[in-house]
Amino acid sequence: MRESLEKMLAKGVDNPLLRFGLGKAWLDEGNGAEAALHLARCVAQDPKYSAAWKLLGKAHQLQGDSAAARQAWEEGVSAAQAHGDKQAEKEMTVFLKKLNKPL
Repeated sequence: MRESLEKMLAKGVDNPLLRFGLGKAWLDEGNGAEAALHLARCVAQDPKYSAAWKLLGKAHQLQGDSAAARQAWEEGVSAAQAHGDKQAEKEMTVFLKKLNKPL
């Protein structure tokens, strides 16, 4: 699936849904750096895309960048609240609480 999405991007198609799909595909493959690149582009194109913020935080966390994960989830919570996306808001709030727990 990722390959077909990459081909679409190469043909000049670029929108939040495509970037989200690419980010999720890379994240599923365990590549946080590539995932973060596409998910960051996704939220730049659509700052209200709360699911993308959630995955962006996960991509940063996979890379060991807790500060970037925290920032993504904080922005994601704000986006979810503004959009009325209660489920995404709850999930990211839980991620933030886990991130803030001392080891």
